[in-house]
Amino acid sequence: MNSLQQKIYNRFVRYVSVDTTSDPTSSITPTTPSQISFAHTLSQEMKTVGFTEVEVDEYGFVTGLLPANTNQKAPVIGFFAHMDTVCDFNGKNIRPQIHADYDGGSITINADKKMFLSPQTDHNLKLCIGDDIITTDGNSLLAGDDKIGIATIMTLAEYLTEHPEIKHGPIKAAFTIDEETGTGITFFDIEKFGADFAYTVDGSTLGEIDCGNFNADTVTIHITGKTCHPGSAKGFMANPVRIAADIISSWPEDKLPETTEGEEGFVLFKDIEGGLDKALLKGIVREHDLAKFEQFKTLLQELIEQKRKKYPAAKIEIEFKKQYRNMRDILKERPQAMELLEEALRENHVQYRLTQARGGTDGAQMTLRGLPTPNIFAGYENPHGPYEWISMGWVEKTFHILESIAKNAVK
Repeated sequence: MNSLQQKIYNRFVRYVSVDTTSDPTSSITPTTPSQISFAHTLSQEMKTVGFTEVEVDEYGFVTGLLPANTNQKAPVIGFFAHMDTVCDFNGKNIRPQIHADYDGGSITINADKKMFLSPQTDHNLKLCIGDDIITTDGNSLLAGDDKIGIATIMTLAEYLTEHPEIKHGPIKAAFTIDEETGTGITFFDIEKFGADFAYTVDGSTLGEIDCGNFNADTVTIHITGKTCHPGSAKGFMANPVRIAADIISSWPEDKLPETTEGEEGFVLFKDIEGGLDKALLKGIVREHDLAKFEQFKTLLQELIEQKRKKYPAAKIEIEFKKQYRNMRDILKERPQAMELLEEALRENHVQYRLTQARGGTDGAQMTLRGLPTPNIFAGYENPHGPYEWISMGWVEKTFHILESIAKNAVK
């Protein structure tokens, strides 16, 4: 690694040593107290790299201002990364491994578990020959999503503070809670933050810029059955477990996560619990086009109505809860964030793709609340599991993209 990459990596290693797994079942904010603790740790470091007005608010968001070092006109730019990691896989005792100067072959993650990365299965490794690759040891996720984003933003602030000859306007940073649950950013005070536009540093592959995203709702189906002794159940029993299985199997197979790609939407049934008296079926609805999104929800409601007729002895209820909506149209109406970003990408010779994320970011919700916030690649791949990896070459590109945005915003 060169010195810049080493600084970012050293921060990253410190950050991932702290378990900040979020909990979607929690009723508190943030959903885990470790996020608050980590926020206070970051707030102290922010003061050492040049941020002023550093604050951890009541919800755990940590924010700060890197003051302008020029009198020239410039917008207030925000950079965001989230502190929490997903609960889908172990986020404790993370031990990053460095695979220096990647040669294009197979990478051993854990020989005992026969865990490897190769360009045959991870095609983007072919783009990283000569880079230092960071992986897990096979026993945890890596938390590149999104602690490498935090490390990059923090290192940028330190660099700009140490190089006052680089003129920039006011830069705000925010490290956020509960991004992985999709709930944390609803508590963020955008007006108080005071940015004109912002960027989440929370994408993956080099050159991928998320300027659109899924429309997203959760769906919950409550099934109340009728139970009795199975020996005398004919014409009486309504089995919630069987009904839930019937609902899942009746959803079209071409509208599932494993059968869709690009801008194709899906419904994912992801949790089921219950017994002979009642069952609870939970899922998510995703679609980029809002009209198609509403059609998906209508199809689900029609499916439930069919099952009500099929199982008249049962009570079946369906409930949708809004998560986030597509930010694409708002970014087109207020283009300054994207114009600066595309200029920075060209300046740094990054071939880029404007993508519609098959997921959501904090930026999507902030955009819809009035703060245009596209998502920039952070340099990780395969998040949320033990095969996650980071290219430090990609991370360095991210750093320079942010630096160019800061410089080029000065009029």
